[in-house]
Formats: sequence, structure tokens, C-alpha cells
Amino acid sequence: MSSPALRPYQTDAVKRVVEHFRASSEPAVVVLPTGSGKSLVIAELARLARGRVLVLAHVRELVEQNHAKYQAYGLEADIFSAGLKRKEASRQVVFGSVQSVVRNLDSFNDAGFTLLVIDECHRVSLNTEASYRQVIDHLRKQNANLKVLGLTATPYRLGQGFIYHRHYHGMVRGSEESFFRDCVFEQPLRLMVKQGYLAEPKRLDMAIEGYDFSLLAPAESGHYREAELNRVVAGNRATPMIISQIIERAASRQGVMIFAATVAHAEEIMGYLPLDQAALITGATPSIERTELINAFKARRLKYLVNVSVLTTGFDAPHVDLIAILRPTESVSLYQQIAGRGLRLSEGKENCLILDYAGNPWDLYAPEVGEPKPPGDNEPVQVECPTCGHANLFWGKRDGELVIEHFGRRCQGLIENDAGKRIQCDFRFRFKVCDNCGAENDIAARRCHGCEQLLVDADDKLKDALRLKDARVLRVSGMQLEAAQNGRGLPRLKVTYHDEDGTALSEWFALETPAQRRAFYAVFLRHHLRAPGTSWQPVTPEEVINEQCRLRHPDFVVGRKAGRHFQIRDKLFDYQGRYRKADEAG
Repeated sequence: MSSPALRPYQTDAVKRVVEHFRASSEPAVVVLPTGSGKSLVIAELARLARGRVLVLAHVRELVEQNHAKYQAYGLEADIFSAGLKRKEASRQVVFGSVQSVVRNLDSFNDAGFTLLVIDECHRVSLNTEASYRQVIDHLRKQNANLKVLGLTATPYRLGQGFIYHRHYHGMVRGSEESFFRDCVFEQPLRLMVKQGYLAEPKRLDMAIEGYDFSLLAPAESGHYREAELNRVVAGNRATPMIISQIIERAASRQGVMIFAATVAHAEEIMGYLPLDQAALITGATPSIERTELINAFKARRLKYLVNVSVLTTGFDAPHVDLIAILRPTESVSLYQQIAGRGLRLSEGKENCLILDYAGNPWDLYAPEVGEPKPPGDNEPVQVECPTCGHANLFWGKRDGELVIEHFGRRCQGLIENDAGKRIQCDFRFRFKVCDNCGAENDIAARRCHGCEQLLVDADDKLKDALRLKDARVLRVSGMQLEAAQNGRGLPRLKVTYHDEDGTALSEWFALETPAQRRAFYAVFLRHHLRAPGTSWQPVTPEEVINEQCRLRHPDFVVGRKAGRHFQIRDKLFDYQGRYRKADEAG
């Protein structure tokens, strides 16, 4: 039997993995879009491995699919999955479900396992008690040099952000605590479509005729609350019209998947679909029934498959060419997972129509930013680091092509230190300064990374200032800029901060000489820019005033009396504490 032919990008992925693990035992990630053939990459790596290999997935469909691709090489492998009614673990390569393996760790007491492959690895938690982590820890006890490889289309986890720390393009994506250390290969979705490996997505925003989820906010878990979703969709007059429209557009389509917001919503949707052509799958659908319904859909005995959050990964029906999204999605990753169900190639399929009835703001091709999206009309913006030149991707706002605001904290670029080791660039766009050594720290840091001293808490600063008779603390509600003259008639920029009661504090800046402008940037501009790190270098007070849309005011200003006047001693930005800010007044 001839081995399956790998596509060029699959060959590149395998090569990068082999190179990484020859040099390191740090866990690695390969990012390949849905439908790009992760199973073949897994099969090739398992074939090349010298020791034993365990391939894990979270659903039996993926276990079966990955096993089948390996067998296509003419090689034999075991399956360890209760759902597939097989528990074999003696051959060199074992394909298992994580739930079955974690319950039977004694079957894997073998130092011969040298490679662990995890499909849909964005499911690996930072929690060391979680199933995947238990399996990893068990195998590492047998073999300290175990190589751990994860594959996913969406390397992002709600509540955590990116699941890996470094990207091979030379940037930091996830936190230092990330379990996976390096992304060693990534194939962009847009390139896959352009090269003809995936069907083209044709997205239509149907929000005008859809549901208004705009007032809903995810819970602390990152997910929307079912009760709030039901308030929007339950008995909504738009639902019958929406389903009628889907049926109309599906007339020339082969397979339709509908993603509902809640179980009650899905049940209502089923009432408007042709009963003999539709099925519903939820988390409560019994396993046998679920398998029968999915097989009927894949065999095209059913045209419509309605589901609630259960078929976003590990589901493969290439003939799907219409996706209807009737629910809000918490991240671009989830949106891409849903749309990815319809991007596989199939005979007679020209493209995949994606109908979005929920007003989701995501661009299917856009990369994940990694941080939760701040409130308001924000989009991914590119911000160049003034130190290393790395093009960072942050949430922010544009005015035309100009980035006028971003929420980035630290440069994501990787640079080489004197020892030749790749480390994260230390430029910080937003920071708080250590009073002890002057080092710049993350705005959420509690201890200085430079001198290890505890950083002075913002609340303590305010409390101490409020105790002083010669101090004035402003809860800033506004900032006014004006071109003025000093006592000698020289031009100055006057900046005045106001609180809710009309009390004010002012500071003055000169911009006539290069040294004065450098001081203005260091003392004022770097802290006040809504898009810090940008190259704006105003040379006159008028230029600052004309472009004041680029500036933000502090949350609090502390002044101390100096003679007859007050001198500004401290400003607090990005404040999060027990004192109320001006914009939080009831």
C-alpha cells in the first residue's frame, strides 16, 4: 500500500516539529486550520517516531479519524477508547480518548513512550489536576524527556488567551505560564483558501434581520449566560422569518448546519424546519442517538443539523456548504471553529455560505489578539515597538489609517540577548514605575521585576495623600489644553485637570528646544498617549492641542503645595481599586 501524499505545508509542519524536538523537550504547538489534514501530520510523525507514541483526542470521532489515517500507511495501531469499545495499549502507536486514558493510567506504565500528541490541544488547561495534565505528568514520570506536541486550528483558550508562549515568527503570544512553550508552525486560513486546499467562505451579515445580542456581556468564565441568551431568542418574532430565509437559501445547498444560542432556542428552530430533513444534537443527546443522527447527516439522509455548542470541533462532514450562526460567539477562535465546519472540500461544492444572524464582529481571517476585547468599538490594530521594531497586534481604535488608541502593555517581540537566548523585548507601552529603583513594571504587577520590592499600591498612595494637609487629590473628570505664555512671554502648553466639583490643578510645558521636547515626551506624552509607543513628536503647543484626540487624562492627580501654588507630584492611570473614578458616578 502506498503512503498518503503530504501537501507541502504538511511536510513543512512535520519538518519543523522534528527540528524542534531534536533541540528541545519543551512542549510545542502546530497550528493548522480546520480541514487542513492534521490527521495526516499526526500519522507521519507517529510513523517517524523511534519510541512509542500516544495520540490523544477529546472525542471518539477524532480518535477514529486519526487512527484511520495512520492505518492508511499500511501500519497497525491500537485504540484505547471506551466509546469505541476498545482498550488496547500494546502496539508502538496508541490512539486514545483522554477520558479513557486518564481513568486507566496503569495501562501506560511504560518508559518507552517518547512522544505524546494532543489533537485540539487548546483544550489543555493550566490546571494541573485536569485530565490532559494528569496524563502528561504520568508519562513524564516514566520518561522525563517526553516530547509533547499539540495540534489545533485555534490556539486560544477563553480566560487564558494564547496557549503557547513564543511564536516562531519572533513574537510572544501567551503568558510565561503557558504550558506549551513554542508554536513551531502555522498555516494561515487565507492562504489555504487561496491555494485551493479549503472551500472559500462567503459570509453574509444578516444582523438586520437577526437577533440583538449587543447588550449582553460574557460572564467571568468568558461564556454567555444561558438565561440572558434566552431572553433575547425565546419567542423572538425574528426566528420564523430567519429559518424561512435559511430554507430558501439552502435550496441549492448540500448540507446545512445551524448553531443555536440555547437548547430552548434550538428546539424552537426545529419546529420551523422540515421534520423529515432535520435533526437536533445537544450535550444531552445520548451517545448512540448522536452517532445515528451524525451518520444520517453525513449520508445526506438529513439536510439540516441543528446543534448547541457541541459540534464546533472534532466534526467532519465535507459536504456542508451552508453555516447559519444564530448565537453570539465569545472569540474569533470560536467563530473560526464554527465556520471551519463548512470549509472542507467536497465534490460539487464551490464555496460555503455563512449566514450570521447574531451580529458577530469577527473577521474570519483575522488573527486572535490574545487579550479579551475591551468594551466599545475596538478592532485589531498594528503597533510598532519603538525599541525593537516588532509589529504588535493589540485591540485599539483607528481614525482612518492612524491608530489613535490601543490597549497593549508590553512589546510582544522576541530578541536575542548577549547569550544568544531569545527573550521578550522589555519595552512597555503602559507601565507603573517602581519608587525604589525606577524600573518600569506591568500595570498589574505587585512586586518590582528589577529590585523585587513590593510596589506601592495605588490605594495606599491615595490614602496617604488624603491624610496630608498640604496635598490636593483630584478625581479627574476632564483635562483642558491651552496655548499660553509664561511670565516672560514665552509660549507654553498649559494642561489643567478638573474634578467633579470644579477644583483644578495645572502644569506647564515648554516645547521650544529638542531637550524640552524630549522631557515633554518622557514626563507627559508617554503616559498620556491613548496609543503609547507611536512616533508622534509634536513641536508646538498648538500641535498638541489640535491632536488632543490622541490623549487620555489620568484617573487621579495628586498635587502638593509648593509656596503659594500646588505642584503635581503623581498621576494615576489605569486605576483599579476601591476609590470611585469620575466616570463611575451614579
